[in-house]
Amino acid sequence: MRILVEILLTGIAVALAAFLVPGVHVGGFLDAIIAGLLIALANATIGAVLRLFTLPITILSLGLFSFVISALMVLLVDAFMKGFETSGFLSALIFAAVLSVIKMIFGFFK
Repeated sequence: MRILVEILLTGIAVALAAFLVPGVHVGGFLDAIIAGLLIALANATIGAVLRLFTLPITILSLGLFSFVISALMVLLVDAFMKGFETSGFLSALIFAAVLSVIKMIFGFFK
């Protein structure tokens, strides 16, 4: 049951972030759920490896480089999914930051 709540909250977070960030479009709520799951999966696998390799840059930037990696994962999901579109790197970077804040706010209410 908890995993279903997480999936729904991720879908809501992606839909809300896409609504707030210009240049990011989601086809519908199902597309938002799928995009959220794919972004989470990409961050957990490829993103983790990239964070390991770029650890010195991340330390020098005080952790801000991890947003760049998250934006790259958003762009990766954009390349593989039709119902989720970003207009460029800056939109993906802002989307990743807004998505992180929204998920953090949702985490307070769990």
